[in-house]
Amino acid sequence: MRFDVLTLFPDMINAALGDSIIGRAQSKGIIEINCVDIRDFAGNKHNRVDDAPYGGGRGMVIQSEPVFRAYESVARGLDEKPFTVYLSPQGRVFRESTAKRLSKKERVILICGHYEGIDQRVLDEIVDEEISIGDFVMTGGEIAAMAVIDATSRLIDGVLPDEEAYLNESLSGGLLEHPQYTRPPVWHGVEVPEVLRGGNHKMVAEWKREQSIINTFNKRRGMLSRANLTEEEKVFVAKLKK
Repeated sequence: MRFDVLTLFPDMINAALGDSIIGRAQSKGIIEINCVDIRDFAGNKHNRVDDAPYGGGRGMVIQSEPVFRAYESVARGLDEKPFTVYLSPQGRVFRESTAKRLSKKERVILICGHYEGIDQRVLDEIVDEEISIGDFVMTGGEIAAMAVIDATSRLIDGVLPDEEAYLNESLSGGLLEHPQYTRPPVWHGVEVPEVLRGGNHKMVAEWKREQSIINTFNKRRGMLSRANLTEEEKVFVAKLKK
């Protein structure tokens, strides 16, 4: 899978995603991250890509033409239009289901805004979806783009060691993950739950599922309405509410 990131700060993306799991996935050729500097398409000697907004207001707006030229530099000549995402606080909130959907695509273009945003005309022409990583505003779309790339890439075959590595993570299956423990068995007077040390795989699986439900109930209760629960688990949740 290939990600083309249109940004004013390509070094920021490359530095953050060049190491660890995502870096190794790039080295293996499983994913490709291509950063395109929008300033390279400014068309003026100062590489300026922004201007004052029509109608007044504070700040500057990124112009349509540099963004469009940057987009064309990676989209021109392809058999079909690559799926194009604009990282914006106005977009749909990014979820695990979004990552799964994007992971099925061969190529995704991510556009990072800055300043007061990007001229709406180019967004209307090339963007397929706007995505937000939460109800807050950042100085630019780069961190959001990196979050989307990381969450999406880990769902691609070969990026993680095996399928179980991501199927059992938080948010998979609609529930938060159960608590995790490692050695030593006692730390600061607190013991690892006995069931995890007993070797009974069935009891361990049941404990993990129950703890996932409890975790979700305590931390993200609204997720339970979307989770795939058995009738017995729904009864358990009702008891928790009481």
